[in-house]
Amino acid sequence: MTLDDLRILTVVCRTGSLSAAARELSCTQSAVSQHVKRLERELGLSLLERHTRGVVPTPAGRTLSAAVTAGLGCIDHALRQLEEAARGERGSVRITTGATTVRHFMAAAVVDFRRRFPLASLEFQTETSSRGCFDALAAGGVDLAWITLGPASPAAEQHPVVELPWSLAVSASDPLAARAVLAPVDLLDARLIGLPRNSTSRLQLADWLADSGIQPVFDTSVADWDTAILLAELGLGHAVVPTLPAWSGPGHPNLRLIPIPALPALTAGWAVRRWDALSPLARAFAETVTRHCGPRNP
Repeated sequence: MTLDDLRILTVVCRTGSLSAAARELSCTQSAVSQHVKRLERELGLSLLERHTRGVVPTPAGRTLSAAVTAGLGCIDHALRQLEEAARGERGSVRITTGATTVRHFMAAAVVDFRRRFPLASLEFQTETSSRGCFDALAAGGVDLAWITLGPASPAAEQHPVVELPWSLAVSASDPLAARAVLAPVDLLDARLIGLPRNSTSRLQLADWLADSGIQPVFDTSVADWDTAILLAELGLGHAVVPTLPAWSGPGHPNLRLIPIPALPALTAGWAVRRWDALSPLARAFAETVTRHCGPRNP
């Protein structure tokens, strides 16, 4: 049993395909299969169920893959810390987050961080959901994840940074545009633009509206809040969105963001494996972002 055997098993379990794992690892499908078979022979257990459309881990495969993923994440993190200690301020910080996060929450912090650590590099990895960010953390692929905070997870610590009140985004020509505030009941018959069903923010929004007796209808799906707000500004629907500062002001004369104060604010912030195990550079970047976001907290 080698470290390569274990690494390859986790990639196969994550991708659900020997061929997809081979592409990701830049090797042949036969080589991937040989690594998995060697593990199965040594353990005396089947780790994968082969199907015509791919592979599915057996209970033994899931158990081993989960343990390996956690262990490799810790090993990779320790190796990166040692490398960064040897290089001083020449290390890198790996961050996973949504497509528009840097624009809305990190632009000033990135400039500030680069001024203070000119030899450090920042590596951003885009994910489409908080679940994807958690997976990247667990696999050791990133140091920090900026997410919509949700239920506590044993796999990661969550550190709230900013609270974002909800607003209804509408075109300036919409009948609701003249309202100063809205209540959840005003959304009773609304057909909304929303994020994908599995996104943390959409799930939280749906739960909070349900507590007010509102069952929202999402008839348009988009990948990020910026797209939802843009469609609303163009008059193509309504979007219940976090109040993002970049969309306020004279730059968007055809957009109105009407507060919905009865809805609990959305909380965004950092997820990390262990805060006290972050490299000095990663901690410095996280603290820089937190400091620049601070004035936005209600």
